[in-house]
Amino acid sequence: MLAVCALLGVVFSYYWRVFFGLDARGIPPLWPTAFCVGLGVLAGTAALVLRHLKDFAVRGTVCILLCGILFAFANPPLQTPDETEHYLRTYAISMGRFDFDAHRGYPEDVSRLMAAFPGAWVNAHTSAGVGVNPDTQEEQPYNTAGYALKQYGKDGAVQSIADSFAQYLSGEGEADPVTEPVSFLILPFLPGALGMAVARLFGLGALGCLYAGRLGNLVAYTLLCGLGLRTAQKARPAFLCVMLLPISLYMGSSLSYDATLLACYYLMLALLTRTRWTTRTAVLYAAACIFANGTKPYLNLLWVVLPLLLTRTEWKAKGKRIAWAGICAAGSLALTLVVENYGVLMRHNYGTIARQGGEAVNGGAQLAFVLSNPLRYLAVLLGTLYENDGFLGQLGLFGWKDMPVAFLSLTGPLVLLAAALLCTPRTECLGRRRLGGLGIFAALYGIGAMTAMYITYTPVGMVRIVGLQTRYFLPLWLLLALAAAALARRALAPRLTAEKAQRLALPLCGGYALLGAVLLFQHYFVGPVYTVYLK
Repeated sequence: MLAVCALLGVVFSYYWRVFFGLDARGIPPLWPTAFCVGLGVLAGTAALVLRHLKDFAVRGTVCILLCGILFAFANPPLQTPDETEHYLRTYAISMGRFDFDAHRGYPEDVSRLMAAFPGAWVNAHTSAGVGVNPDTQEEQPYNTAGYALKQYGKDGAVQSIADSFAQYLSGEGEADPVTEPVSFLILPFLPGALGMAVARLFGLGALGCLYAGRLGNLVAYTLLCGLGLRTAQKARPAFLCVMLLPISLYMGSSLSYDATLLACYYLMLALLTRTRWTTRTAVLYAAACIFANGTKPYLNLLWVVLPLLLTRTEWKAKGKRIAWAGICAAGSLALTLVVENYGVLMRHNYGTIARQGGEAVNGGAQLAFVLSNPLRYLAVLLGTLYENDGFLGQLGLFGWKDMPVAFLSLTGPLVLLAAALLCTPRTECLGRRRLGGLGIFAALYGIGAMTAMYITYTPVGMVRIVGLQTRYFLPLWLLLALAAAALARRALAPRLTAEKAQRLALPLCGGYALLGAVLLFQHYFVGPVYTVYLK
């Protein structure tokens, strides 16, 4: 196994070297080979470890952790959406700052990290203009958007992530000081802050704290996902698949609060596959629901009604279902108010905070526009879905929507479909009532997420919705897989057993996650290289 993985590493490295012209970028030929061989050995070792673990939930949890570690380091610093502000807030909490002061700064190496790795690195280094076609000698326009490496001329300099690392590690030059961001959350950043605090005890600087914070978030994501796999009684392959999707691991191993938020979504849906709810189950669901609402309020209130999908015979918890739904709603609203008021009371020297999206954004006017033009807004919804490939076709879009990995976008839906087919045994059926209720919830949640971004983030009357990203819809793709499994179960009359399906799920989903980490590393650190032939 280890020999095969090492051999594959050599083949991959040779492919990179020849196809992407590594020598032209000045990278030593042995470096990519050593990286790929090391990655292959790690993959082989992980495979051997997983073979000795019999429990599906434990194996899935270990796989999530190992693949997440790869994503934490394959993703360059501060390249997850809004990670710059999340890093600064997490760093402040790790220093014991539980209030918010716009005049308070950070150590000098944090400022250097911000300068070396601007958010949306690919967009920040994108160029456009007119060059000369080397074959025809004719002028032609060029645009390097979507490429992390740009080379100016056949023998010219290459802009690369490596330059940013060199800039930060050199310690040369002065960077503009940074102050605390416009971010007033504490609770979802605690796992990352704990990781940063540990890193600081070992004397690590800003870059080391970033990776330690990511690993802290990854541990929280892994534990919550592991709990979800443990509690799920049906459709476990679909849950494992969504948890191991490259975009899920990309967020789960970042400093974003989406790490714990996504894991809470998956945990709540896992609880809804149980055929019997005890008081412990209800408490666990309520805790996850309240946390999700405290992290991203109001829209997540839709989750409070899902316990009502259980029948009376399935409900064994103390108290009635409607009472627990009320507890979820009351707890969610209470935590939301606490978070919002805490952010106001503990805020200093911020002055007037500009509206996201600028002065063209006006929530009241936008809501009035939607209510008075419902058909036009329907066209906006459908047009936005069309322009973004239904967001299901953007499962390989990383960075701040500036680093597309086309292979993952093309194959992501196919892997989800494969996971759905692994959920076709008769024992995996959720029942019409619960599946139908989840389908209605998915439609309302998807429309609600899009409408919320239209009202709060998009200029009034705009023909598309601004700011939507695939990660917002990951819980819906899980529900889509469950619906596809129900349809396939009726059409195919499968003979697959749940035990065999779970055995197949781990190599399928884990292998795809590993491939995703490799491709993300390749696109950011290795290639492809966009060559610009200047005049």
